[in-house]
Amino acid sequence: MAIVDVMNAAMRRIPAWPLYIVLTVPGLWLFYQALNNQLGADPLKTLEHQLGVYALQLLVASLLITPLRNILSINLIKYRRAIGLMAFFYTAAHLLTYLWLDQQWWWDAIIKDLTKRPYIIIGFTAFLAMVPLAITSNNTSIKRLGAGGWKKLHRLAYYAALGGAVHYVLLEKTWQREPILYVLIVVALLGYRYVKAYKGTFFSGHKANG
Repeated sequence: MAIVDVMNAAMRRIPAWPLYIVLTVPGLWLFYQALNNQLGADPLKTLEHQLGVYALQLLVASLLITPLRNILSINLIKYRRAIGLMAFFYTAAHLLTYLWLDQQWWWDAIIKDLTKRPYIIIGFTAFLAMVPLAITSNNTSIKRLGAGGWKKLHRLAYYAALGGAVHYVLLEKTWQREPILYVLIVVALLGYRYVKAYKGTFFSGHKANG
């Protein structure tokens, strides 16, 4: 039996729900470090930043699941919902940290940021794109939307990931490798999706005309 078959067989025996617990641990540990002044000279900035990085990492991980299945035959589809919802959880925590701990609900400053700072605008737009994804990540919504409608709606995940990656790049204000790497990964995933869709349309049309 191939290694991939062994991995897939093992994954079939492991339920998805423990992921919610496992993926919450880094966030809890981060808050623990913040409360105990273990996050350096500017713990609030570090907390806010790292929550955003976790969110982006999980969002990218959720988008990698389909290419892994198509290219390497590694089937992690059953875990995609949990990873995607935890990405939303960390995005919401990142935003709440900004609104509550950073700005202390000072709406004049918040509105100014939302209208004048490009990285804030792009980041908030990415969060808004994730809201319908989180709301519809359940079996009832999938039934109501239909498989096709649900898949079309969940294309927003790509734009949320791209927005989050660009938000990260602009936030750093310098050309650092890590944020640029996330942009390149998301662009590659978008390119893979469109090439795959184009090939599917081309070959279906070719068969219809043949």
